[in-house]
Amino acid sequence: MAPAAAVPGAGGAAGDGETRRLAREVARVLDDCRASLAVHPRKIRELGAIRSSSSAGGRFLPAFCTALTPLFEPLRRSAAADRVARFTAAFASASAAGGGDGDGFFEGFLRFLLVASASAHRPARLRSCQIISEIIMRLPDDAEVSDEVWDEVIDDMKIRVQDKIPGIRAFAVRALSRFASDGEENDIVDLFVETLEKEQNTEVRKAIILSLPPSNGTLETVIGSTLDVSESVRRAAYSMLSTKFPLQSLSIKQRTSLLYRGLSDRSASVNSECLKMLKDEWLMKYCGGDVITLLRFLDVETYEAVGETVMVVLLKDGSVRVQDGQTIRQYFIANTEGEEQVSNIQLMDAEVALYWKLMCKHLQAEAQVKGSEAATTTGTEAAVYASEASDKNDLLDSVLPNTVTDYVDLVKAHLSAGPNYHFASRQLLLLGEMLDFSDTMNRKVASSFIHELLTMPFEHEVDENENQIAIGDGVSLGGDREWAKAVAELAKRVHASTGEFEMVVANVVEELSQPCRERTADFMHWMHCLAVTGLLLENSSSLRSLQGKAIEPSKLLQSLLLPAAKQNHVDVQRVALRCLGLFGLLENRPNTELVKQLRISFINGPDLVSAMACKALIDLVTWHGPQEIDQAIGIELSDATYETSQFTTVDISNMNDDDLNIGVLDILFSGFLKDDWEFTTEGDNHDNAPTILGEGFAKILLLSENYAKISADLHPVILTRLVSLYFIEETKELGRLKQCLSVFFQHYPALSDKYKRCVSSAFVPVMRAMWPGLYGNVGGSAHVVSKRRKYAVQAARFMVQMVQTPLFSTETTEQASTSPESRPTSPDMSNHFDISEEGLAIRIAVEVANCPDKKTAAGKAYCLALCKVVVLLRFRQSEQKAIKCMRGLVNALAASDKDLVKELTPMASRLRSLDENPEEKLPQDEADEIFKKLGLDDGFRLDTNSVVPPTPAPRSVRPAPSRRRARRDPSSSDSDTDGQQDILHATSVSQFAATPAVTGARSQRESKTAAMSKMSAKPPVDSDGESGEQSNVTTDEDSSDE
Repeated sequence: MAPAAAVPGAGGAAGDGETRRLAREVARVLDDCRASLAVHPRKIRELGAIRSSSSAGGRFLPAFCTALTPLFEPLRRSAAADRVARFTAAFASASAAGGGDGDGFFEGFLRFLLVASASAHRPARLRSCQIISEIIMRLPDDAEVSDEVWDEVIDDMKIRVQDKIPGIRAFAVRALSRFASDGEENDIVDLFVETLEKEQNTEVRKAIILSLPPSNGTLETVIGSTLDVSESVRRAAYSMLSTKFPLQSLSIKQRTSLLYRGLSDRSASVNSECLKMLKDEWLMKYCGGDVITLLRFLDVETYEAVGETVMVVLLKDGSVRVQDGQTIRQYFIANTEGEEQVSNIQLMDAEVALYWKLMCKHLQAEAQVKGSEAATTTGTEAAVYASEASDKNDLLDSVLPNTVTDYVDLVKAHLSAGPNYHFASRQLLLLGEMLDFSDTMNRKVASSFIHELLTMPFEHEVDENENQIAIGDGVSLGGDREWAKAVAELAKRVHASTGEFEMVVANVVEELSQPCRERTADFMHWMHCLAVTGLLLENSSSLRSLQGKAIEPSKLLQSLLLPAAKQNHVDVQRVALRCLGLFGLLENRPNTELVKQLRISFINGPDLVSAMACKALIDLVTWHGPQEIDQAIGIELSDATYETSQFTTVDISNMNDDDLNIGVLDILFSGFLKDDWEFTTEGDNHDNAPTILGEGFAKILLLSENYAKISADLHPVILTRLVSLYFIEETKELGRLKQCLSVFFQHYPALSDKYKRCVSSAFVPVMRAMWPGLYGNVGGSAHVVSKRRKYAVQAARFMVQMVQTPLFSTETTEQASTSPESRPTSPDMSNHFDISEEGLAIRIAVEVANCPDKKTAAGKAYCLALCKVVVLLRFRQSEQKAIKCMRGLVNALAASDKDLVKELTPMASRLRSLDENPEEKLPQDEADEIFKKLGLDDGFRLDTNSVVPPTPAPRSVRPAPSRRRARRDPSSSDSDTDGQQDILHATSVSQFAATPAVTGARSQRESKTAAMSKMSAKPPVDSDGESGEQSNVTTDEDSSDE
């Protein structure tokens, strides 16, 4: 080994003999250490004794390095070699402990390892980095090593971090980890962070995460690694956060994000590591076992879902239990004033209210589980389960308030405390589901409380102009959807009899609607009345359940909902349209006036109103079907209408009134074309028209089998708009839309062959719609054009991935696991090329061939981009007709535009290798059949006269030598190595009938070589068909002349 030569010897024959003797002794000790780690401590002492006996003359270091040199030779790692490496590191670290490196062995050995780490031999670099990292990790703090040596080690390991071998990079990172914690070595931390961003190997990323020191600069990096694709890296990140980053050093958002990711991770090991961090570190160490304190660190009012998840996990784990003396009753403080006892109520914090709600639910669930187990078993086991269920119920009863009256007083006290206790009030409302309302008196008290909740007006503020502004979303009871759900759940629990809930709420609606019908109500009262109406409709199964109640469905529609939708106030219109949508879902057939009002509001209303009307129309379309909605307003569409291939778009921005001759889908699709929608991107704003339209039409495509009367030709049109919507600049801030479409695109092509065909058909329209400067699209500045082209290319590659997505079936999954070219030939497979990559490739090639503006800069860039995408598609060998058709298209494109030759060369080579009969051309009628099946009406004529001859060299008439006749035809490997030559040769073969005597007399490969040589020597010359036919081949003389 070269590294051993770098260690100086003692000199002289006697010295060399002594060195060899010491090397043999050291080798014997190293050999003994291969078997087990248990002998290492004893062997360290033995080797230390050998070193002490040979300290004079400094012969030990050369002998040690010589004996260790064979460890750097093996190409494969083994357990025995790893034990020797660990022993070596342990011995070197022990020799430097306590300043025991008087003979310079430690520093000399480190320099020896540094030489080996720079070796060109991979095993030598790997083993040396391993030993260096072990030494640094084992080295005691009192070791005396010169700064010069450490600088050399640090510089060398920085270089090794960039090594091409992942194992070497991991050991180098481990070696630098001890220096990274030093405040003076910030460049090491920067190197780690930079390397982590581009590192592909899992083990190296894991080593970097475990090596990062705790600091504000590395915190975000570690948190980001909890989203790593590797399970081990995510687990390492949570381990780092658990041990090195205190709970107080994290922000509330960071804490909640970590818990949300970790507790919902698909990996059980990551779940357990996150739970360990939550339970052992955060709960026990930093919160002293108090779960309420932990919940305060999580801000449960803002991150309620995370707080609930944490409580549920801890309750299932058994880490949280009801302590002795803990009960909700302790919040009732009894004060005696004279002869009257007054009960004062202590208000709960948000964390306490959430804690008791989840604790009571947990106790109730456990009691039900134990009761079910007792019912399904017999004997002693059943008695045990019944006893446990009884204990849980008793504990639950001791925790809950004594009476329903006390519970109502508790909730009222929090309601009257103001908006700061709104969250706690809602948690206490949900707590009412555990109470018993079977007693008449309890039900009467609770019913009165429910009536107060339903009639409680909207909270509002008054601005500087004395205008009232409702607090909340403006459409739900109490301005909060979660509050409305809590009130509804409590009302259903209290009024559990059939039809009783509808009767009670209908009475409230009738009471509140009286001022509205008399036109004496202000807009706040209108909103409150409609919010209660929405609560009623949302929790009713059908309009039949409202028959015979205080307000009939027809009266509700005519006297309240339709007049409210025509009010001037925008907020009243929004909540009215929501109620109209809910009302339409409960109808068997949509009401004519209801549909007309929704259409008018969508067309003429303000943007917030249009968005709500759009949501209602989408819901009705997906529930009843578009034809039912159109028939409700008198549009009777014929069968021919349903075969249309385009939507009838209108400019809804300039429409003054509704056109009843235009279908609902056409009206909704026209909403995509309106470019002046107003919406805010602050917070989770989902009520904007682009998001609602995108989500709605995505549902229509996914459920297209339920809408048989929607023309299948419209599906690619819809998909084209959705893909464009996903990639355009204007919608990048709409997070809800992006998330919805991302999930849709992931599943849509994998569900059905029809959906995959739709993706293939929509590819070209997507590119035409997104490419700037073509097909009527505006251009712009160079920067704008460049950005729009980038988005178009991203969309193209994205759709290629969609076409390549395997179907959700066992057979297709098995086929996807193999290479497309290696799949077995099946007679039926050739009939389905239009849904696979072959069909998409032909569509793209025809689009390039028929592009009308090839001479412009936009057209050239468009064709070049499509050619770069088409080479990503793969062909199956069973699709011989599609392969020949694509070969003809590729060769024609290459011959017509030299700029495309470089991009199409790889595909031409692959196609030729897949073609079972490369010399046979595809008849034009069969090519037309392929184009017709793909819906390419224009097609492309594979005419031999339309191809530019591949070479201007005239054919030689000299007879070929007879020895050339026995040579084989070129194999697929020839085409793989020829690249550009194959395109031109394939063109001549597929388009011209070559002379049999000439083609059999000489090698085709030599013909291609000669032709390409002539092309590189001078530009091609146009010739007629006869000269082109003759230039297909050249003689040996031509080849030799070249």
